[in-house]
Amino acid sequence: MSISAPLSRRALPGHQIVLGETDKLRLDSGVDFGPFTLAYQTYGALNANKSNAVLVCHALTGDQYVADDVHPITGKEGWWRAIVGPGKIIDTEKYFVICTNVIGGCLGSTGPKETNPETGKPWGLDFPVITIADMVRAQAMLIDHMGIDTLFAVIGGSMGGMQVLEWCKSFPDRVFAAAPIATSYRHSAQNIAFHEVGRQAVMADPDWCGGNYLLEGKKPARGLAVARMTAHITYLSEPVLHRKFGRKLQNRGAITYSFDHDFQVESYLRHQGKSFVDRFDANSYLYITRAMDYFDLSVEFDGRLAEAFRGSNTRFCIISFSSDWCFTTAESRRLAHALNAASCNVSCVEIESDKGHDAFLLDEPDFHMVLSGFIQGAAEARGLN
Repeated sequence: MSISAPLSRRALPGHQIVLGETDKLRLDSGVDFGPFTLAYQTYGALNANKSNAVLVCHALTGDQYVADDVHPITGKEGWWRAIVGPGKIIDTEKYFVICTNVIGGCLGSTGPKETNPETGKPWGLDFPVITIADMVRAQAMLIDHMGIDTLFAVIGGSMGGMQVLEWCKSFPDRVFAAAPIATSYRHSAQNIAFHEVGRQAVMADPDWCGGNYLLEGKKPARGLAVARMTAHITYLSEPVLHRKFGRKLQNRGAITYSFDHDFQVESYLRHQGKSFVDRFDANSYLYITRAMDYFDLSVEFDGRLAEAFRGSNTRFCIISFSSDWCFTTAESRRLAHALNAASCNVSCVEIESDKGHDAFLLDEPDFHMVLSGFIQGAAEARGLN
């Protein structure tokens, strides 16, 4: 597999801001971190009283290019163009949309592939371990810089949904409406297990070089591809795999009695793995999956999740998908029950879909209808219509 130019050396369009030069970011690990760079994109215009800002939070392998016409790395559309854009559900003619690349990421924000100012070399595993809360505190520093006191809405799916919930827990007075989608208030043991398989695949690749592959001019492409293949299976469902691939063979009339990709599903997964390593950094994958593993909003309240949201005035809409076995509807209901116990304004909707966890990124009319209705209702309550 060919090694592409390091992402840190590419000129990426969009905005970058240096934060934490005076007041550093206190990480959950106890490290005072800064200065650091946060890369972000904005769409639409901020209104006069700065009341129309929507923060969209990306998932594990996402980035800040939520609604671009052409993604600078993949050449495809932004990852949520179905939702965000002029005249769409999150209407950029009405709302000012912000999307950041999380710290620890690899598309412009400070992460393990960037240069450690103390050594002049890539951070590698010297980069501090980060959490979802650290990501959110970094975003809050950007929002402060923009002079925005209260976000109209914070919206995201999967790991993006974790950030939504962390915003509501850490900054309850700064979020008017929240839509955590296909997510949970904590990472399950099963999800942690799948992440560990992926991390071990990366670290077992001899080209990982103990995390110092950039210094060695190498890239753990094979290990990262396997990690992506494993994770991608969890984002799908058996019905969608059967409908798309079944047991159909890949460009052949009979099995080859070899370990070549005889089946279409094998070819599909190999393609997913190969395309992923061309746009993502292996160490970032380790750090961001670890951040998801550590996420549990109830832990500091001895399991009493409702206490995380006590007194919140945020309007919540929790959305899950019936075939999502990565973040199940049962987990969403536990979250909804806790929000009800905290006397929060909450609705919880399960969308019937056989597309699995990735359904929030796909064409799901019922999902779009629910999210659109929630945003419109919140906009009326906010006086934005």
